[in-house]
Amino acid sequence: MINIERLNLEIQEINLPTSTKEVYLQEENLTPNTEYTPDNKRAILKAALSILESIANSPSTMKEYKIDGDISVSAFAENLEIRIRNLSHKIRSMKDKDEVYQDGAKTFNLFSR
Repeated sequence: MINIERLNLEIQEINLPTSTKEVYLQEENLTPNTEYTPDNKRAILKAALSILESIANSPSTMKEYKIDGDISVSAFAENLEIRIRNLSHKIRSMKDKDEVYQDGAKTFNLFSR
């Protein structure tokens, strides 16, 4: 599986041109056609979050995603907001291997003695 295929798993039923998806991946320093590795998951999720936020910021785009009269635009907006919130939380809770604090630790203590 390559990175762009993994991104497609995260944004199912959102139809964007491949070139647009490639831009989102490149913004996260990923090459779209390279092999997906679990180390790329955080970046893939961040790209998916960027796509969802772009849809949420464009009311005309949101109208296009009304599914066969089954869901209203307002319900779609609420579901999209919930998905964005959940995805943001998931990304924040994942370990970032590149995040190192000033003392070289990868974690910090909120309270110290």
